[in-house]
Parts: sequence; C-alpha cells; structure tokens
Amino acid sequence: SSAVSKCSAAARGYIQDRFLPLLVGRRRRRRAPLVHRGYYIRAHAVDHCVQDFLLKTRSHPRTQILSLGAGFDSLYFRLKDMGLLHHSVVYEVDFPNVVSQKATLIKRMKDLSALVGDAGGEGLGVAFSGEDYKLLGVDLSELSELERALEEAGLDKEIPTLFIAEVVLTYMESSRSDALIRWAAERFSRACFLLYEQMRPEDPFGLVMRQHFSQLNSALRSLAQYPDGEAQQRRFLEKGWTECSVMDMNEFFTCCTPEDEQRRVQALEPFDEYEEWHLKCSHYFVLAASKGMEPSWTPLLSSVTDPRRDGPVRVAGSVTAAACALHSRIPGLRRYGHHSVLIKPNVILTTGGFGEEDGQHCRVRNAHVLIKHGGYWRAGCVKKENPGERQGERLYHTVSCVSNGLALVVGGRTSPSSAGLGMLWLKFTETCDASDPDDITVELVSLQPAAEPAALRWRHSATEVTFKGEKYLFVYGGRSAEEPVLGDWCFLHTRELSCAVIPVEGPVPEGRHSHSACSWKGGVLIAGGLGAAEQPLGSVFFLRELDHGFRWQTIETHPPLIPRQVEGVIQQYSHTAHVHDGKLLLVGGVWFHLSSVPGITVIDIATGLCLDYTINTEHLEWPLMLHNHSSVFLPKEKELLLIGGGGNCFSFGTHLNPEPVSLSIGNILTGH
Repeated sequence: SSAVSKCSAAARGYIQDRFLPLLVGRRRRRRAPLVHRGYYIRAHAVDHCVQDFLLKTRSHPRTQILSLGAGFDSLYFRLKDMGLLHHSVVYEVDFPNVVSQKATLIKRMKDLSALVGDAGGEGLGVAFSGEDYKLLGVDLSELSELERALEEAGLDKEIPTLFIAEVVLTYMESSRSDALIRWAAERFSRACFLLYEQMRPEDPFGLVMRQHFSQLNSALRSLAQYPDGEAQQRRFLEKGWTECSVMDMNEFFTCCTPEDEQRRVQALEPFDEYEEWHLKCSHYFVLAASKGMEPSWTPLLSSVTDPRRDGPVRVAGSVTAAACALHSRIPGLRRYGHHSVLIKPNVILTTGGFGEEDGQHCRVRNAHVLIKHGGYWRAGCVKKENPGERQGERLYHTVSCVSNGLALVVGGRTSPSSAGLGMLWLKFTETCDASDPDDITVELVSLQPAAEPAALRWRHSATEVTFKGEKYLFVYGGRSAEEPVLGDWCFLHTRELSCAVIPVEGPVPEGRHSHSACSWKGGVLIAGGLGAAEQPLGSVFFLRELDHGFRWQTIETHPPLIPRQVEGVIQQYSHTAHVHDGKLLLVGGVWFHLSSVPGITVIDIATGLCLDYTINTEHLEWPLMLHNHSSVFLPKEKELLLIGGGGNCFSFGTHLNPEPVSLSIGNILTGH
C-alpha cells in the first residue's frame, strides 16, 4: 500500500522515482492530493537523512545501510542510479514472503537486475544478492536469527552503518522493538538510526488514526509507551545512543525543506485540505540518532528557527463539552466546511459543507435549522421552494443575516480546481420563528450584480461594518482557483449589492484565508489565518472606523501563554470567533504541537491579555474535532453551540462530529 501511494505521488511529480512503477506493477492506483503530500514528506525526510549520511561518511572507505522492513521500497535503486553507492552496501530485511516477491520482480525486470548484478543468493535467508545489495528474508523480532543472517551476508559491525526503520517498529511489541534499538547501539561501534513513525495517539486525529490501523489488524503497538517525540528521544538515549534529535513533519517541512521546494510541491495540484495536511504532519515524526560518529551526524539541524515551540503552556481553566440535547437527530448536521448563522433568536441556519446526506458522503445540498424550544433543540431540514436549485452546494462560504427572513451567501466552492461561486439570496417564509423546524421554507435566488468578482472566493470572511450610518459587508481575504491567498477586500453595500469605495489607511495585513472575523464597534476584528507559505499567521487586527474611512491597527496580545502563540501573538487557523463585552473568543482551529482538543482563547481587546481554556470532552462518546466547524454564541444563555467539524483524516477515513456540542462559558466571560 505504501509503495502504491509513493508510486502515485511520483507520477504527479512530487518525487523523482522511475523504479517504483517497476516494483508496484499492475497495482498502481491514483491517490488523492492529500495522500500525495503525505507520502512526499515521508520520502523527502528519508532521502534527506540518507543522503546526509552518505555525504558525511564519504571519506570512509566503506559504509553500509540496513533497511529494516524495507518492503517494496526503491531506495537502493535510486541511490545506485544517482551514483551515491561507490563504497556502500545496502542490506534490506523483511518477512521471507515479502522479499521472495521482491526478488522475483528484480530478476524479471532488466532495469532493476542490471543495476544489482547477481552474485548468487547464498546464506541464511538471502533471497537476492549483488555486489552492493543484499535482500534478506528474516523476522525482525527474532534478533538472534537476524544477527546471524546479517553476519553471513557480510554485514560489518565496525564500519559506519545507517539503520532505517520507516513505519516498521511501531507494528512490533515495544519490548521487541526496544531490544532491536538496544542491539543496534551495542553491537555497532559507529552507527546512525533513522526512524519515521506515528505519534500523538490520544487527540481526535490520533484516535481515528489508531482505529484505522487496528481495523487493518496492524495495531500501532509502540504508541502507548512512546506517544510523542520527547518520549522517543528518551527511548533512544536510554538504549545506548549518545545523540538523538526529533522533528514532527510540520517542523521538518518548514525547517529542512528549501522554500523553492516548498513552493514547487504546493503548486503541483489543486489543493484545499490544509487542516488535514498539517494534522497528518503533526502526527508523524522523523528521528535521527547516532553513536560513535565523528563528526556528529545531525541531519535534522536547521538554520531556520521554528517559532511554534515558544512559550510555556498556561491554562486559566476549562469548560465541559456536552452533547446537545436534541429532540430530533438528523445526519445533515454531520458536516464540515459549512456555515451556521443565527437568523433569529434561538433559530440557527446551517448551509453547505461536505458531510453525510442520503447515506453517503457528499457536498450537502440541503440547509438545516436548529430551533430551541422549551429548553431543547429541534433539528430539521429546510424545505426549498425551488428544489432543483443546486447553488446551495458549496464549501467555505459565508452567510450573513441581512434582515428578518433574508440572508446573503457569499462565495464558496465546489472543488479546489473550480472557480469560486458567486452570491446567493436565501429568502425565508414568515414561519421561521415557529417551534417546528420542518415548517421553515427557503427560496434560493442566484445573483449576478456588479460586485460579483469580489464574491468569487472561498475561505474568506464577510462581516458587517458601519460607515457614516450605512451598513456594509466587509468581504476580506480567502483564496480562489487562481490565487492561493487573497489579501484584498470589498465593502459590499447590502441594499445595492455593489462594492463601495471607502478609504482604508494603515499597514495592510498579510493576505490570509481560514481566519476569523467579528464585528466590533462598527469595524471588524481579524484573527489568525493561513498565509501564502501555508503557515499559520500570528496577529489580531482591528479595522477601525474613522470619520473619513477606516484604519488597520494591530491588537498587541500578551503574554505568550499557549502553543499557538509566538511572541505574544496568536497562531492558528480554521477556528471560529465571537466578541462579547470587550473580549474576543477564539474557538478551536488547527494548532501545532498540541496533544488535546483545541480549546478557547479569550483576549481582552483593551489590554491584549490572553487566557487559554481547555475543553473537557470526557462526557462525549466520540472524538471532538474542532476545525472546519461552525459555532454560534447565544449571549443570553452565555452558551456556545458547536456545529459540525472534522474532515478527511489522511488515508485513515473521514471523521464528522456526529452531534452539536454545547459549551457553557459563563465562567470564561466573567474571568472566574
């Protein structure tokens, strides 16, 4: 499966490997862009470390590489083809049935066998042998048998040796993988160890990841004892390795991948799964350990400082998540990339997104409402007066309630390669204050006004602002099919549906998408987002109303309390936000280096003071994913209602939060 995914990534230009198709054969499949990126970063990390080892040891007369659980990997053939094995021998070990298949392929394919040559397969477990390539069928958990087979194949314990374990040890019992790590340190005088594996098993993404591998009968056995990079580092140092460094794959991509290479990869395919990409990368790590190496082997050192590790974590308190008490449950609320808005007191409209409808995962056609009546929420599907109208099928749009019974949809998309969608009126009947959600009917009216170009975007914000007594929608940021990040804006006059020219002064914020925006004092507060380099942005900006226009100003936040803060500013995206009584609440989002459910940060707008609150999910029976969600603040009840959220968890499956979640935040708002 890994080789098939790497082969698909190579076919799209992510990695250069002409040998993988020969080893994969007819099993080739086209994978999704998210999977391509995931296997790109894996292959890039391994190649980076392997080539660094060969470079640092080029003065030695002989070196060797031992790939543990090599499967159908093409590493040897690529290194040989690049002329990097002048004085190195590559040993590959896997189960006998795996290496038997691989040996047959090598013998059958002239492009492979010509590179290896054939010195005859002799010795314990040897399936194929060339001058600088040995393929052995041995169970890694049987150390004595492994050592004997390697000795017979010619492995030398006194020369520089690189061990590679690419998602291998985690499938072994911890006691056996620990023994292998210790054996390698004790038996080899000059050794390096490269490990690439999963981590962070207890957060929502990690739980989905673990469940996926358990269903494949390939449980991740090391994660309970070694759940993060720090634990893995201690593991190696305690087992005899003298130096060890670890990076998660977000850090590796940022710090060890040149910027031009980052841009090349980001431009290969239409892509809009940033949350899943960053979450996948935060759940895998690369580790480099060594002993007896002169000079030291340090392939994970970087001249780039990764800022996301700043600041001690301080938590001011917690709030408890409770599944929303619903009189009626409907699958239509299981979605992400949607938008929810309070269209009347205790009436919440949710539109668009990707989720569950008619028993399948798709772009959601129908809008849904939640109506609170008698202390309970009732959910229902909104009836369409024009049921054939499909303009409501969109992701990452905005919905703004313009007046009673009238809401404006701006932007959104169907697929990342398609042009952004325009604007759409949602006109409700007068029954939208009824206690029965099934009585609500909406008419969808497509629009083609002069402001249309400003609406052809997604992952943007649309926020009500006031200038000289007139109300406008401030449409800001986002992205389009042509531009991965937009930094422009439009003052959309909601009566005329045209863009007004209003002067804006002050330093213009960096372009962004997936940020939050809240109305405040006639202007708008912008927080977080993802920038042009696909990195979370720090900063909170206030677009302040003046007599002659508006002015951008920065809200200085302090102190650096939490992992998503750098030098006193916020770093997050795909969150939601609300303002109440001079406090800005940032809810969820994608945070790097966090092992629990993302929580709520409360920023005092006047002082910039930030307080972080965790979300206690012990009463929920399912993982709560707080990205690509929506949230509605009910000020009278001091309650936050979280609707939907989740996404495609790499190749592990799609997780959708099954029910709305209620957070009582009175203690947060009062500071107690």
